[in-house]
Amino acid sequence: MGLVLGIDVSTTATKAVLVDQAGAVRGVGTAEYGSSAPHPLWSEQDPEAWWDGAVVAIGSALAAAGASGDDVVAVGLTGQMHGLVLLDEADRVLRAAILWNDQRTAAECDLIRAAVGPARLIEITGNDALTGFTAPKLVWVRDHERDVWRSVAHVLLPKDYLRLRLTGEHALDKADGAGTLLFDLAARDWSAEVLDALDIPAAWLPPTFEGPQVTGTITAEAAAATGLRPGLPVVAGGGDQAANAVGLGIVGPGDMALSLGTSGVVFAATDRPLFERRGIVHAFCHAVPGRWHMMSVMLSAAGSLRWFRDALAADLDFGALVETATGVEAAKDGLFFLPYLTGERSPHPDPFARGAFVGLTLGHDRRHLTRAVIEGVAFGLRDGLDLMLAAGLPAPEMIRASGGGIASPLWRSVLADVLDTEIATVSTTEGAAYGAAVLAAVGVGWYPDVEAATTALVRVTPVAAPGAGAAAYRDAHARFRALYPALAPTFERP
Repeated sequence: MGLVLGIDVSTTATKAVLVDQAGAVRGVGTAEYGSSAPHPLWSEQDPEAWWDGAVVAIGSALAAAGASGDDVVAVGLTGQMHGLVLLDEADRVLRAAILWNDQRTAAECDLIRAAVGPARLIEITGNDALTGFTAPKLVWVRDHERDVWRSVAHVLLPKDYLRLRLTGEHALDKADGAGTLLFDLAARDWSAEVLDALDIPAAWLPPTFEGPQVTGTITAEAAAATGLRPGLPVVAGGGDQAANAVGLGIVGPGDMALSLGTSGVVFAATDRPLFERRGIVHAFCHAVPGRWHMMSVMLSAAGSLRWFRDALAADLDFGALVETATGVEAAKDGLFFLPYLTGERSPHPDPFARGAFVGLTLGHDRRHLTRAVIEGVAFGLRDGLDLMLAAGLPAPEMIRASGGGIASPLWRSVLADVLDTEIATVSTTEGAAYGAAVLAAVGVGWYPDVEAATTALVRVTPVAAPGAGAAAYRDAHARFRALYPALAPTFERP
């Protein structure tokens, strides 16, 4: 049989997915691991865990498929974005990787803005300096760990450390590269201007490739560890959000996706580099050649409902809890929920933003609170979408949705009304790893390009359309947007 292998190096586990030429998932393997927080706001991980996890996950996927390594024709990689991996000249890891969710670099973000210029930084990279990005982490090491800095010879991102272990090559895809804050968004490569301003040697950074391009082949040593065959091609792949979009078929201009997991993401593909003038919506290269994407991120989407259930409705499972809110009218009685339980990113880049219920009366009960949480998350996603539309994106005719929250008919209906567009689901459910496998399929020649691959493999099913609640939500959203500015002065800040 012919199979392609997608590998996702996430924050909590490495996942391997085997896909056949019809697009069917034949085997899945997962290996979990942990991270560490040596100090408050820090988040680090041992890169060796990614390699060990990949070895286990690949073996499990092959076993689940009843396949051998000889059946695999190509490998695609994806994974957590922004993480900093530092290596010396012998490719030895110099320190634990600093992850995307590490928050130690607020001062370094200010240094970067000052060094490059706030407006110029956004003009070049498409983004403001945020603590999650790779560049602030590099600046932090430069200024706080001089012994490490003097030994650096190579800078990689998490999935690309796995690439190094598989192929012996230093390489990076352009989608993940754009998430470092060191990329020239329009040129789709490293920015000499930003590197010079931050005193980061260009020689440390790997060459960059489009998502389906082959970056190397499996070495004999990696083959012995994983069961894959020597000489197997490995394509560039993409950061997890871009690869997930490929798996959903969001590859052409105007295509848009929504992810409703712990966090919430609105993702749109574009045929030119667009960016929001304040940099509060992410603008990156896509894993698709000649494509870019915009992405708004809210930090507590379905995570808000999980908090609410655990704190106030632990006697109900999620399905039963949401069902209680079905009979409540849209935007009922002026009750609102602000979903800023862990700070916020889009449209309010404020780590100290806080959640709130506003408008409570004696007439409200758990049903109304549940509905308000669902609506508040939808309003937050609408805020991000509005920023993207203002930056030049066309209004979507359909949004392809994924994530655990989409299983709820009520949540799908509220999203369709608030976002004022049709909501659809897709046939693929393995996320970024599936997208990485699709990129591998293109790289090995199964399809002429990514669009042809997703047209053949991804099936779309409309599940909700705007209804009677859309008009009520337009008015309610305008009132929701006034709440953050009104409450922000009351949030505790250091």
